[in-house]
Amino acid sequence: MATKIRLQRHGKKGKPFYYIVVADARAPRDGRFIERLGSYNPNTNPATIDINFDKTLDWVNNGAQPTDTCRAILSYKGVLYKKHLQGGLKKGALTAEQVEEKFQNWLDHKDDKITGKKTNLVSAKDEARKAALAAEAKKKEARAAAIVAKNTPPVEEVEAPAEDAAAETEAESAE
Repeated sequence: MATKIRLQRHGKKGKPFYYIVVADARAPRDGRFIERLGSYNPNTNPATIDINFDKTLDWVNNGAQPTDTCRAILSYKGVLYKKHLQGGLKKGALTAEQVEEKFQNWLDHKDDKITGKKTNLVSAKDEARKAALAAEAKKKEARAAAIVAKNTPPVEEVEAPAEDAAAETEAESAE
């Protein structure tokens, strides 16, 4: 029996949520499956992936073929890399300690990237909120200034008669 690792859709329209399952290749997408391996939620940023690593690795080693999307998910979680390292162990190119060390280094690097992305998203959200508050404060000040200008009576210019008289006498004496 040909088995596939694929996504089984759940969730409402426009808000998908998937189970990662092992199913017979002939079974319908949301139909019968052999075993549930985990879940995938693309609605969050970054996407939330919960997977049973050991069960998935066993299925991949036993010949279950992942679909394209599941292959990307398994690669992201390191299942395919672990399979690759185990292949090197079987051939004698690596020792078990080297396999574990390489995989642990890869996991640490991956966790750092994910943490960096999350912190960047949080800081970008904070910056956007601060910019929106600054723009709102600027608008509020402009509105307050407009209201003050509207409510104050216009100031008429009062001419100073002493200055005008002095200016006239100077103009006459210059002639």
